[in-house]
Amino acid sequence: MQLSIVVPTYNEAPNVEELVRRVAASTRGLETEVIFVDDSTDETPDEVRRVAASAPLPVRLIHREHRTGGLGGAVVEGFEAAQADICIVMDGDLQHPPEEIPAMWHRYRHGDVDLVVASRYAGGGTSGGLADNTRIMVSRASTALTRAMFPIRLKDVTDPMTGFFLVDRRALELSTLKPRGFKILLEILARKTLRVAEVPFDFADRHAGQSKASMRQGFHFLTQLTALRFGKMSLFAVIGAFGAVANLGIMWVLTHSGMGYVMAAIIAAEVTIIGNFLLQERFVFQDMRGEASGVWSRFAKSFGFNNAEALVRIPVLAFMVQTWHISAVVAAAITLAVAFFVRFMFHSLVVYAPRRATETARVRRLVDELDAQAMTPGEL
Repeated sequence: MQLSIVVPTYNEAPNVEELVRRVAASTRGLETEVIFVDDSTDETPDEVRRVAASAPLPVRLIHREHRTGGLGGAVVEGFEAAQADICIVMDGDLQHPPEEIPAMWHRYRHGDVDLVVASRYAGGGTSGGLADNTRIMVSRASTALTRAMFPIRLKDVTDPMTGFFLVDRRALELSTLKPRGFKILLEILARKTLRVAEVPFDFADRHAGQSKASMRQGFHFLTQLTALRFGKMSLFAVIGAFGAVANLGIMWVLTHSGMGYVMAAIIAAEVTIIGNFLLQERFVFQDMRGEASGVWSRFAKSFGFNNAEALVRIPVLAFMVQTWHISAVVAAAITLAVAFFVRFMFHSLVVYAPRRATETARVRRLVDELDAQAMTPGEL
């Protein structure tokens, strides 16, 4: 067997036959099997058995009585049951087009990667299958937050939230995975350093049935994300909380000394911006400084962004005080809480982003040229 396709399903009976037909058509010439790992409460298991009886390729069913680990747990069970070491994970609703499987397989066959991600956001990919603008906005925001929390591991991954990917299971340590939700790719990428490539794909409309997206899934995602990256964000939060307390303390002292609250807020913001940067350098992003730009460049980006954020936040603060008659200190606390998440994303994705390879190569060439000039024999 060359390729095992793992399809976690939950009440996807209307899609099974069409999925198998399109997978079979797309993988002609490859020894391929399809494994449905099913948590359904409808007739999906019976439909899989019916389709398997006449399918042109092997179709297997694992129907789970206990849904341990949710969708992620289903995928891990599929990996363990697969006959091939090369596994593709895809949804059962046909929003992941089976016609993209050959492109993923051929990219893997180059031999230089362990994992091929089908991305909605790589060049040429689209997310048109998302139901509406709200879903698109939520998808992009959650992707940005995820990349912000893992800026080094995900620096080459534009779509860590996709459920459509190929992986060589020999590169994984399945026993170390702790699937707790539906973003199994994020779990894999966060726990294991892998060689990754991307291929673009068009996220399609559902073939049949209803979307499983819900507030509950959103909560599970945030829980999974926090559990995977608790350390860095928690330190950022502690420093942010310390800075917020210092900000409020400075404001309180200055306003009670007779200074206007707007000027007091500006001074408090500038002092805490500098203090937070120094603490973040030392305790939060110390592991990223080596690949990031120089310290003065990092400070300029951080200082500039935080001041731009303050230019937005302080008028909002003034509006809350003057229009809603909220205490200046309470209004500042509310705006600082909102600003926390924006600041974290910016610092992870921009301030401490790894330097581009082209920039590093250009600097290296300059150093080599200077070294060559310095070592060239000369005359007195």
